[in-house]
Amino acid sequence: MDKIIVGIDVSKDRLDVAVRPSGEVFVVERNAAGLEELVERLRPLGPHLVALEATGGFETVAAAALAAADLPVVNPAQVRAFAKAIGQRAKTDPIDARVIAHFAEATGPEPRPLPDEATRLLADLVARRRQIIDMIGAERQREKRAPARLKKSIVRLVKALEKELTSVEGDIDDAVRGSPAWRETEDLLASVPGVGPTIARTLIAELPELGTLDRKQIAALAGLAPHTRQSGQWKGRSFIGGGRTTVRTALFMGAMVGKKYNPVLRAFFERLVAAGKPKMVALIAVARKLLTILNAILRDRQPWRQPART
Repeated sequence: MDKIIVGIDVSKDRLDVAVRPSGEVFVVERNAAGLEELVERLRPLGPHLVALEATGGFETVAAAALAAADLPVVNPAQVRAFAKAIGQRAKTDPIDARVIAHFAEATGPEPRPLPDEATRLLADLVARRRQIIDMIGAERQREKRAPARLKKSIVRLVKALEKELTSVEGDIDDAVRGSPAWRETEDLLASVPGVGPTIARTLIAELPELGTLDRKQIAALAGLAPHTRQSGQWKGRSFIGGGRTTVRTALFMGAMVGKKYNPVLRAFFERLVAAGKPKMVALIAVARKLLTILNAILRDRQPWRQPART
Protein backbone atom coordinates (compact mmCIF):
# COMPACT_ATOMS: atom_id res chain seq x y z
CA MET A 1 0.00 0.00 0.00
CA ASP A 2 1.35 3.40 -1.00
CA LYS A 3 2.28 5.75 1.82
CA ILE A 4 0.12 8.87 1.94
CA ILE A 5 2.11 12.10 1.83
CA VAL A 6 0.56 15.53 2.32
CA GLY A 7 2.08 18.81 1.18
CA ILE A 8 0.80 22.13 2.51
CA ASP A 9 1.62 25.52 1.04
CA VAL A 10 1.07 28.17 3.70
CA SER A 11 0.16 31.79 3.01
CA LYS A 12 -1.20 34.57 5.18
CA ASP A 13 -4.88 33.71 4.74
CA ARG A 14 -5.07 30.13 3.42
CA LEU A 15 -3.56 26.67 3.35
CA ASP A 16 -3.34 24.89 -0.01
CA VAL A 17 -3.19 21.12 0.51
CA ALA A 18 -2.08 18.37 -1.87
CA VAL A 19 -2.26 14.63 -1.16
CA ARG A 20 -0.07 12.01 -2.80
CA PRO A 21 -0.49 9.59 -4.45
CA SER A 22 -4.22 10.28 -4.90
CA GLY A 23 -3.64 13.74 -6.37
CA GLU A 24 -6.40 15.29 -4.23
CA VAL A 25 -6.07 19.04 -3.64
CA PHE A 26 -8.12 21.33 -1.43
CA VAL A 27 -7.95 24.69 0.34
CA VAL A 28 -8.79 25.74 3.90
CA GLU A 29 -8.59 29.12 5.57
CA ARG A 30 -5.68 29.80 7.92
CA ASN A 31 -7.84 30.35 10.98
CA ALA A 32 -9.25 28.24 13.79
CA ALA A 33 -12.12 26.86 11.70
CA GLY A 34 -9.83 26.10 8.77
CA LEU A 35 -7.29 24.30 10.94
CA GLU A 36 -10.05 22.23 12.51
CA GLU A 37 -11.30 21.31 9.02
CA LEU A 38 -7.75 20.44 7.94
CA VAL A 39 -7.26 18.06 10.86
CA GLU A 40 -10.66 16.44 10.29
CA ARG A 41 -9.83 15.80 6.62
CA LEU A 42 -6.30 14.51 7.18
CA ARG A 43 -6.78 12.32 10.24
CA PRO A 44 -8.87 9.61 8.44
CA LEU A 45 -6.19 9.40 5.72
CA GLY A 46 -3.53 8.32 8.23
CA PRO A 47 -0.74 10.20 6.39
CA HIS A 48 2.82 8.98 6.69
CA LEU A 49 4.13 12.57 6.48
CA VAL A 50 2.64 16.06 6.45
CA ALA A 51 5.14 18.58 5.05
CA LEU A 52 4.93 22.36 5.24
CA GLU A 53 7.22 24.89 3.66
CA ALA A 54 8.64 27.56 5.95
CA THR A 55 6.94 30.85 5.08
CA GLY A 56 8.19 33.46 7.50
CA GLY A 57 6.28 32.20 10.52
CA PHE A 58 2.83 31.70 8.96
CA GLU A 59 3.34 27.95 9.15
CA THR A 60 3.88 27.85 12.93
CA VAL A 61 0.23 27.75 13.99
CA ALA A 62 -0.67 25.20 11.31
CA ALA A 63 2.24 22.94 12.29
CA ALA A 64 1.30 23.17 15.96
CA ALA A 65 -2.33 22.27 15.23
CA LEU A 66 -1.29 19.23 13.19
CA ALA A 67 1.21 18.10 15.83
CA ALA A 68 -1.43 18.47 18.54
CA ALA A 69 -3.63 16.09 16.51
CA ASP A 70 -0.75 13.55 16.49
CA LEU A 71 -0.17 13.94 12.76
CA PRO A 72 3.47 13.42 11.68
CA VAL A 73 4.62 16.93 10.74
CA VAL A 74 7.87 17.75 8.94
CA ASN A 75 9.19 21.07 7.73
CA PRO A 76 11.39 20.24 4.73
CA ALA A 77 14.20 22.59 3.80
CA GLN A 78 14.93 23.90 0.34
CA VAL A 79 11.59 23.02 -1.22
CA ARG A 80 12.05 25.84 -3.73
CA ALA A 81 15.36 24.34 -4.89
CA PHE A 82 13.67 20.98 -5.33
CA ALA A 83 10.90 22.62 -7.37
CA LYS A 84 13.47 24.08 -9.75
CA ALA A 85 15.30 20.76 -9.99
CA ILE A 86 12.17 19.02 -11.28
CA GLY A 87 11.36 21.90 -13.63
CA GLN A 88 8.38 23.17 -11.64
CA ARG A 89 8.69 26.94 -11.45
CA ALA A 90 5.08 28.09 -11.48
CA LYS A 91 4.02 29.99 -8.37
CA THR A 92 0.33 29.13 -8.13
CA ASP A 93 -0.41 27.85 -4.65
CA PRO A 94 -1.89 24.42 -5.56
CA ILE A 95 1.19 23.61 -7.66
CA ASP A 96 3.45 24.53 -4.76
CA ALA A 97 1.48 22.23 -2.45
CA ARG A 98 1.96 19.35 -4.89
CA VAL A 99 5.68 20.12 -5.13
CA ILE A 100 6.01 20.06 -1.33
CA ALA A 101 4.24 16.69 -1.20
CA HIS A 102 6.47 15.38 -4.03
CA PHE A 103 9.56 16.60 -2.17
CA ALA A 104 8.55 14.85 1.05
CA GLU A 105 7.71 11.65 -0.83
CA ALA A 106 11.05 11.68 -2.68
CA THR A 107 13.31 12.56 0.27
CA GLY A 108 11.43 10.94 3.18
CA PRO A 109 12.41 13.41 5.93
CA GLU A 110 11.91 12.18 9.48
CA PRO A 111 9.12 13.78 11.53
CA ARG A 112 10.57 15.56 14.56
CA PRO A 113 8.87 17.09 17.59
CA LEU A 114 8.12 20.78 17.17
CA PRO A 115 9.80 23.21 19.59
CA ASP A 116 7.62 23.93 22.59
CA GLU A 117 6.43 27.44 23.44
CA ALA A 118 9.34 28.12 25.81
CA THR A 119 11.90 27.11 23.17
CA ARG A 120 10.22 29.30 20.56
CA LEU A 121 10.28 32.24 22.97
CA LEU A 122 13.97 31.69 23.68
CA ALA A 123 14.66 31.52 19.93
CA ASP A 124 12.82 34.83 19.49
CA LEU A 125 14.86 36.44 22.28
CA VAL A 126 18.14 35.15 20.81
CA ALA A 127 17.11 36.45 17.37
CA ARG A 128 16.17 39.81 18.87
CA ARG A 129 19.56 40.06 20.57
CA ARG A 130 21.23 39.41 17.22
CA GLN A 131 19.10 42.09 15.53
CA ILE A 132 19.95 44.71 18.17
CA ILE A 133 23.67 43.95 17.87
CA ASP A 134 23.41 44.38 14.08
CA MET A 135 21.61 47.72 14.56
CA ILE A 136 24.27 48.95 16.99
CA GLY A 137 26.99 47.98 14.53
CA ALA A 138 25.20 49.77 11.68
CA GLU A 139 24.77 52.97 13.73
CA ARG A 140 28.42 52.98 14.75
CA GLN A 141 29.40 52.71 11.10
CA ARG A 142 27.11 55.65 10.29
CA GLU A 143 28.69 57.65 13.11
CA LYS A 144 32.07 57.44 11.37
CA ARG A 145 30.68 59.10 8.23
CA ALA A 146 28.06 61.39 9.75
CA PRO A 147 28.44 65.18 10.00
CA ALA A 148 28.90 66.54 13.51
CA ARG A 149 25.28 67.73 13.80
CA LEU A 150 24.00 64.13 13.35
CA LYS A 151 26.45 62.38 15.64
CA LYS A 152 24.55 63.33 18.80
CA SER A 153 21.43 61.66 17.40
CA ILE A 154 23.40 58.52 16.58
CA VAL A 155 25.00 58.43 20.03
CA ARG A 156 21.56 58.73 21.69
CA LEU A 157 20.20 55.90 19.56
CA VAL A 158 23.19 53.66 20.29
CA LYS A 159 22.74 54.24 24.03
CA ALA A 160 19.06 53.32 23.75
CA LEU A 161 19.91 50.18 21.77
CA GLU A 162 22.57 49.20 24.30
CA LYS A 163 20.01 49.60 27.08
CA GLU A 164 17.57 47.40 25.17
CA LEU A 165 20.34 44.85 24.53
CA THR A 166 20.99 44.64 28.27
CA SER A 167 17.29 44.08 28.87
CA VAL A 168 17.02 41.32 26.26
CA GLU A 169 20.17 39.62 27.54
CA GLY A 170 18.63 39.69 31.02
CA ASP A 171 15.48 38.02 29.67
CA ILE A 172 17.60 35.34 27.98
CA ASP A 173 19.58 34.76 31.16
CA ASP A 174 16.38 34.48 33.21
CA ALA A 175 14.90 32.00 30.72
CA VAL A 176 17.95 29.74 30.56
CA ARG A 177 19.09 29.86 34.16
CA GLY A 178 15.50 29.62 35.39
CA SER A 179 15.02 26.25 33.67
CA PRO A 180 16.84 23.33 35.34
CA ALA A 181 17.01 21.44 32.02
CA TRP A 182 18.34 24.40 30.05
CA ARG A 183 20.73 25.35 32.84
CA GLU A 184 22.22 21.86 32.79
CA THR A 185 22.44 21.89 28.99
CA GLU A 186 24.13 25.30 28.95
CA ASP A 187 26.65 24.17 31.55
CA LEU A 188 27.44 21.05 29.52
CA LEU A 189 27.92 23.02 26.31
CA ALA A 190 29.93 25.78 27.97
CA SER A 191 32.27 23.19 29.51
CA VAL A 192 33.92 22.97 26.06
CA PRO A 193 36.71 25.56 25.60
CA GLY A 194 35.57 27.90 22.83
CA VAL A 195 31.88 27.79 23.76
CA GLY A 196 30.52 30.66 25.82
CA PRO A 197 26.99 31.56 26.93
CA THR A 198 26.04 33.22 23.63
CA ILE A 199 26.94 30.17 21.55
CA ALA A 200 25.42 27.76 24.06
CA ARG A 201 22.13 29.66 24.17
CA THR A 202 21.97 29.95 20.40
CA LEU A 203 22.31 26.18 20.14
CA ILE A 204 19.69 25.55 22.84
CA ALA A 205 17.23 27.85 21.09
CA GLU A 206 17.90 27.10 17.44
CA LEU A 207 19.27 23.55 17.38
CA PRO A 208 17.11 21.64 19.89
CA GLU A 209 17.92 18.40 18.03
CA LEU A 210 21.50 18.57 19.33
CA GLY A 211 22.33 15.34 21.15
CA THR A 212 19.50 13.35 19.54
CA LEU A 213 20.91 12.79 16.02
CA ASP A 214 24.05 11.21 14.64
CA ARG A 215 26.97 13.39 13.55
CA LYS A 216 26.05 13.40 9.86
CA GLN A 217 22.44 14.37 10.53
CA ILE A 218 23.34 17.15 12.94
CA ALA A 219 25.99 18.51 10.54
CA ALA A 220 23.38 18.64 7.79
CA LEU A 221 20.95 20.56 10.04
CA ALA A 222 23.67 23.10 10.82
CA GLY A 223 24.68 23.42 7.17
CA LEU A 224 28.15 22.01 7.86
CA ALA A 225 27.84 18.76 5.92
CA PRO A 226 30.25 18.83 2.95
CA HIS A 227 28.82 18.47 -0.56
CA THR A 228 30.97 17.73 -3.60
CA ARG A 229 30.41 19.19 -7.06
CA GLN A 230 30.75 16.28 -9.46
CA SER A 231 29.84 15.57 -13.08
CA GLY A 232 31.03 12.43 -14.84
CA GLN A 233 34.74 12.08 -14.22
CA TRP A 234 35.11 15.71 -13.14
CA LYS A 235 35.11 16.30 -9.40
CA GLY A 236 35.14 19.81 -7.96
CA ARG A 237 35.78 21.15 -4.52
CA SER A 238 33.47 20.32 -1.64
CA PHE A 239 31.28 23.07 -0.25
CA ILE A 240 28.83 23.64 2.58
CA GLY A 241 25.45 25.33 2.52
CA GLY A 242 21.83 25.20 3.55
CA GLY A 243 20.96 24.35 7.11
CA ARG A 244 20.47 26.91 9.86
CA THR A 245 22.58 29.96 9.15
CA THR A 246 22.53 31.34 12.69
CA VAL A 247 23.66 28.00 14.11
CA ARG A 248 26.47 27.76 11.56
CA THR A 249 27.59 31.31 12.39
CA ALA A 250 27.66 30.51 16.11
CA LEU A 251 29.74 27.39 15.47
CA PHE A 252 32.21 29.38 13.36
CA MET A 253 32.62 31.76 16.30
CA GLY A 254 33.28 28.78 18.53
CA ALA A 255 35.74 27.35 16.00
CA MET A 256 37.72 30.60 15.83
CA VAL A 257 38.04 30.72 19.61
CA GLY A 258 38.49 26.98 19.93
CA LYS A 259 41.43 26.75 17.52
CA LYS A 260 43.31 29.05 19.91
CA TYR A 261 42.23 27.82 23.33
CA ASN A 262 40.85 24.29 22.91
CA PRO A 263 43.75 21.79 22.75
CA VAL A 264 41.84 19.25 20.67
CA LEU A 265 40.56 21.78 18.14
CA ARG A 266 43.90 23.61 18.00
CA ALA A 267 45.78 20.40 17.22
CA PHE A 268 43.16 19.44 14.63
CA PHE A 269 43.36 22.84 12.91
CA GLU A 270 47.18 22.84 12.89
CA ARG A 271 47.26 19.31 11.48
CA LEU A 272 44.96 20.25 8.60
CA VAL A 273 46.93 23.41 7.77
CA ALA A 274 50.21 21.46 7.91
CA ALA A 275 48.69 18.98 5.46
CA GLY A 276 48.12 21.81 2.97
CA LYS A 277 44.46 22.62 3.61
CA PRO A 278 43.50 26.29 3.15
CA LYS A 279 42.85 27.96 6.49
CA MET A 280 39.17 28.57 5.72
CA VAL A 281 38.66 24.91 4.81
CA ALA A 282 40.42 23.94 8.03
CA LEU A 283 38.21 26.33 10.01
CA ILE A 284 35.06 24.77 8.53
CA ALA A 285 36.36 21.36 9.54
CA VAL A 286 37.01 22.66 13.06
CA ALA A 287 33.44 23.99 13.28
CA ARG A 288 32.13 20.58 12.17
CA LYS A 289 34.34 18.79 14.73
CA LEU A 290 33.17 21.18 17.46
CA LEU A 291 29.56 20.38 16.56
CA THR A 292 30.35 16.64 16.75
CA ILE A 293 31.89 17.12 20.20
CA LEU A 294 28.90 19.11 21.45
CA ASN A 295 26.48 16.57 20.01
CA ALA A 296 28.26 13.74 21.87
CA ILE A 297 28.37 15.75 25.11
CA LEU A 298 24.60 16.28 25.11
CA ARG A 299 23.95 12.71 23.99
CA ASP A 300 25.99 11.30 26.88
CA ARG A 301 25.17 14.15 29.32
CA GLN A 302 28.85 14.30 30.25
CA PRO A 303 30.89 17.54 30.36
CA TRP A 304 34.08 18.18 28.44
CA ARG A 305 37.13 16.45 29.82
CA GLN A 306 40.60 17.78 29.12
CA PRO A 307 42.47 15.05 27.19
CA ALA A 308 45.33 13.48 29.09
CA ARG A 309 48.76 14.53 27.88
CA THR A 310 50.97 11.79 26.56
